[in-house]
Amino acid sequence: MLTAIADVLRAIGHAIATVVSLPFRAVARLFGGAADTAHGHH
Repeated sequence: MLTAIADVLRAIGHAIATVVSLPFRAVARLFGGAADTAHGHH
């Protein structure tokens, strides 16, 4: 019973971490591109 609850919580935590990390990754890529253009690397 407790292991099943732990598995569910772990799965929920993994899903939340994935959903949260996606926008940060997109923003990091966006800022990375902006920084590249600002430095004139393109």
